[in-house]
Amino acid sequence: MILGCLMLMYTLPGWSQSAPAEEENIPYLVTFGSNADCSWGDDDFCQIFFLQIPTTQTEPIYIRVFDPDTGGELDEGKGEFNTKVRFSVYGGNGCYTHEDAKNVDPVGNYRSGNLLASKSFGTSNRYDNGWYTFGPFNPQEGEYVEKFDGRVFKIIAQGETGDDGNLYSYYLSTHSKENREIEGGNLFTFEYTFRLSNNQNNVSQIYPYVDDRTISIKISNFDWDNDGFIRIVSVAKNGELCPVSGEDNWIHKEFKIIEEERNTSIEVQFIKNRTQRINNNNVVLTVQNQYGEMMPFFVVPIGGIPVYNPRIRMRVIER
Repeated sequence: MILGCLMLMYTLPGWSQSAPAEEENIPYLVTFGSNADCSWGDDDFCQIFFLQIPTTQTEPIYIRVFDPDTGGELDEGKGEFNTKVRFSVYGGNGCYTHEDAKNVDPVGNYRSGNLLASKSFGTSNRYDNGWYTFGPFNPQEGEYVEKFDGRVFKIIAQGETGDDGNLYSYYLSTHSKENREIEGGNLFTFEYTFRLSNNQNNVSQIYPYVDDRTISIKISNFDWDNDGFIRIVSVAKNGELCPVSGEDNWIHKEFKIIEEERNTSIEVQFIKNRTQRINNNNVVLTVQNQYGEMMPFFVVPIGGIPVYNPRIRMRVIER
């Protein structure tokens, strides 16, 4: 248990505590209004992130949202903007540990825990290219989770009305008006819904964590739209390709996990189409283990960025 806690609290020097992280090379998260067409790249109009706070943090924390309204320069309109998205912050017992909270579909009691703050943002553009801050929150208001040796909060962005795309990002901060990192803090999600860069030379990456019980993973992506290819890098995988989805559909691929890959992060890379320009592509990605349990994507990769080690021998794992 001590080793597990140390691994989960691992942070990289200079790695930003934003979602998406600057180092992931992903411009924004995206959530569409509840009346949107899924073919625009959001399968359920809801995104849940968890905020991991170490027990050493005793001062108040803040959750900052960049450009939370819909209708400005960054957002994706479908005709006249008409969308509202609600951001809600939860803490307390069950905030993270309730099974519905870790489900990638917004069903059941996914709003588990104590509601600490909530605000709906429409088309006023008051926060266009600006920040809205939730908090202050006492770290003790989060749910204590032993394996993290810390407390966890939850923030849900959910489309309430309309059919436009709200592009935004988060920052976990110790200050209400500035982005100041929490030492040992992290953010993670079980379903990553995000906007790819329009730059054809761009390579983005996210980092699911593989624990010591995992012997295989299933990677699923939604609405890739022929925007290049997806490949997997780990200490034992040197760029294995993952099949990509078409418009408004999911596609899945299973990968075996060997012993050396357990208790490490895997890098999922998104390489843009270099011959055909695809703009404003929104993508959803999930990873689950052999038990069907969803695996978390940490914005600060646990154990560090994986580096392929050709000395590791690949071998078949009997099930």
